[in-house]
Amino acid sequence: MRYRNILVPVDLSHPEVGRTILEIAREIGGPEARVTALYVFADIPGFVAAEMPENLITENFERARRELEALAKPFDAEAVVHSGHAPTMILETAEERGADLIIVGSHRPGLEDYFIGSTAARVVRHARCAVLVHR
Repeated sequence: MRYRNILVPVDLSHPEVGRTILEIAREIGGPEARVTALYVFADIPGFVAAEMPENLITENFERARRELEALAKPFDAEAVVHSGHAPTMILETAEERGADLIIVGSHRPGLEDYFIGSTAARVVRHARCAVLVHR
């Protein structure tokens, strides 16, 4: 089976993992596949945002967009930045875009992952399409 619509959530603090999973997406989907690189900018609680300079959130969001576009460009992937809870936004974006595969990077689980679950684990449990987890 060849996947035609692949969502690749990327953690910009680990661009090397992002490059690897974007490369995997392009290999799996081939040149015809629609590949979407997604970065989820974590919501900042209102009480914290109230103490921050007005333009700081907007500047950080735009910086994330530029970094993601630069990361996605060599793989001919569309760059999309949303804000919110990462697992929720990944799943919602996959549904909205009709993804038939999500490729997500993962790290070695720590103790906290066994209690609250990692982003990758939540995506695997709740996705309505195939999920490939790259370690």
